Amino acid sequence: MKKLLSAVLGILFLVSCSVPQTEKKSSALAEASPESQGMSSERLARIDNMLNEAVSDGTIPGAVALVARNGKIVYHKAFGMADNESGRLMKKDDIFRIASQTKAVTATAVMMLWEEGRFRLDDPISKYIPEFKDPGVLKTFNEKDSSYTTEPAASEITIRQLLTHTSGVGYGFIDGDDRFKMIYHKAGINDAFTEKKVILAENIKKLGPLPLHHNPGEKYVYSEGLDVLGYLIEIVSGMPFDQFLRTRLFDPLGMDDTWFYLPEEKASRLVSVQEPKDGTWKRFPVTSYDPDYPVKGAKSYFAGGAGLTSTVKDYATMLQMYLNGGELNGKRILSRTTVQAIMGNQNYRVWGEDAESYYGLAFGVLTKRGAEKGGLGSEGTFNWGGYFNTSYFADPVEKTIGLIFKQTQNQKGDGTEWKFRLLVGQAVND
Repeated sequence: MKKLLSAVLGILFLVSCSVPQTEKKSSALAEASPESQGMSSERLARIDNMLNEAVSDGTIPGAVALVARNGKIVYHKAFGMADNESGRLMKKDDIFRIASQTKAVTATAVMMLWEEGRFRLDDPISKYIPEFKDPGVLKTFNEKDSSYTTEPAASEITIRQLLTHTSGVGYGFIDGDDRFKMIYHKAGINDAFTEKKVILAENIKKLGPLPLHHNPGEKYVYSEGLDVLGYLIEIVSGMPFDQFLRTRLFDPLGMDDTWFYLPEEKASRLVSVQEPKDGTWKRFPVTSYDPDYPVKGAKSYFAGGAGLTSTVKDYATMLQMYLNGGELNGKRILSRTTVQAIMGNQNYRVWGEDAESYYGLAFGVLTKRGAEKGGLGSEGTFNWGGYFNTSYFADPVEKTIGLIFKQTQNQKGDGTEWKFRLLVGQAVND
């Protein structure tokens, strides 16, 4: 009996040793010297010169920039002012309204649920939100009273089309078509961030019956599709959207500074939105929205397309998870195969074979043709930005991440984004 037991244990030991270790555990983002990661300190210093000059000549009030390579932070600095009127200097851990950078976060959450088999990407959204049943495309519009007629759409809107901005849904106050601005305003649609008492479910249900720009899948029109999908997440998960992000994404990744509405102890780190006035930078006033929405008001609307606030390090953490194939610090958020799908061209009809970039399921993605032009990164580099002048990119070939966050409106001549992206690339020194 003892011999039999020993033999069984021996076999089990051999079998366990032969099982491939498929779970690769990366480290959390930590600082390292540029040279240890194949970057040049001297060349990275060109970013210092560029941003210091932009602050001194009044192009921008301030910025925070971060560069990471191979999962290590090799550059993280703050420049200028977080608020010129009060004289508050910018700090590396300051918090920014990231606006449309929220979209990739929401898309990540959607794909987490998709991995669980909760829905198919080509399911009609009306299967889960009936208000989107039988969509219509805008046919005629009366500017005097914002009345309109529609004609039946050729097909239902799918979840994939909402992710890729090909659904035909519009975008209210930033829509390129004034007719949709008027239609959405008349219907009382909240387009993004707000300090007012707005509930996600109620807002999306009002959006559902409104007309589309075009037949679903026909064109790319930037839209409120990710706000719709924020509500889908609530329906499918049974959790409030903000709580789903906190428990399933932010907490596991250690993104402690990413919130829709800031806790009181973090509010003082929020950077002011500023605009140039009479040769200086002034706080942007209340217009169709209050810029202080992250720290005041009802704090009830969780806009999947534009509502989050974050730091450069927090957002870099999520980007690093993507470069790692869906894992960070032992936390598997997405499968490597899912990340591959997210980066894929989802609609060749819209983008074609010769495009320099396309929009995947969460990001804009650079093609070989686009990469060959130079200054934007390698093929497969993914990126996006936000309404208040924040931006990022991640290069899967060079394993490099770059983020530059500012908070401005009505700025002119700000070339810091493209210069930063170029300067990160030229600092590779291996």
